[in-house]
Amino acid sequence: MVDKPEGWTSHDVVAKIRGELGKEVKVGHGGTLDPFATGVLLILIGKARKRFEEIKQWEKEYVMEIKLGVETDTGDRTGKVVKQEQVGQIKEKELRQALKAFAGGYEQTVPRYAAVKVKGRRMYKLARAGKKIKQPKRQVEIKAIELLGVKGDVLKVRVVCGGGTYMRQLAMDIGEKLGLPAHAKELRRIRVGEEKVEKGL
Repeated sequence: MVDKPEGWTSHDVVAKIRGELGKEVKVGHGGTLDPFATGVLLILIGKARKRFEEIKQWEKEYVMEIKLGVETDTGDRTGKVVKQEQVGQIKEKELRQALKAFAGGYEQTVPRYAAVKVKGRRMYKLARAGKKIKQPKRQVEIKAIELLGVKGDVLKVRVVCGGGTYMRQLAMDIGEKLGLPAHAKELRRIRVGEEKVEKGL
């Protein structure tokens, strides 16, 4: 397990470890973390790589900061701003009610900048090329979602979810539930299965 730093892709981490262990050693990971995100990245070495399909479905836990009033094309702070709105006064009760709507799970749209393949090509590559994409939808499991704090127009939440849940999209969907554009400002994966790192952002 690696505590992935900000700015590194999951592939960067795998390449570094492969370089240290030797090119003859097979190395992979147990589920991608976006470059802007930090936290648990499971490294699969040798025969452990065969467990990828099992491991990617393990329960995950995140702490995420959601910036309200600003939407980006990628759904996170690294993207291009595509929409902005003034954020008025939002009551904590209203925020908790919005989060409660996602408890249990919901049908989530796969974000345009995702590694999922559409007609044999990665969605993010099609998006970067300016191609129009019909974004697939999938049922995701939200086992727990909790408001940790509010500071101005930024919410901090804790999420426990099943495999295949896009946190960037969840940030945007929470904003939509509040009637506001939004994006994931900070994201830290603190647990995959039983593997944990220090909590918080």
